[in-house]
Amino acid sequence: MDPRILDIADHLLLIERELHLQGWWSDESPSVEALSSTVPFAVDTMAFDQWLQWIFLPRMKEILERGLPLPNASGILVMAETVYVDRPEESRQLRKLLAEFDQLINPSA
Repeated sequence: MDPRILDIADHLLLIERELHLQGWWSDESPSVEALSSTVPFAVDTMAFDQWLQWIFLPRMKEILERGLPLPNASGILVMAETVYVDRPEESRQLRKLLAEFDQLINPSA
């Protein structure tokens, strides 16, 4: 088993918790069309917070639960820095968690 699995699982929970704390968690799922976007981060159909909740977290959890190969790289912080440029304080903890996630996925970075 990849030694990063437990740390990554912990980080996914922390990211989910931070989305809840910031009020960026939604009880209402985006449409099937929105969820079907093939554009990176689904920027054409949903907000970054929604992408984290409805696409990123479920996909990463599935990868961990099914023992699938981890992604070779993650650049999620770059997107978060762009999205939250106008909310630096509010998004500070989430960006920190996403930076740590990137480091876990890219251990040599």
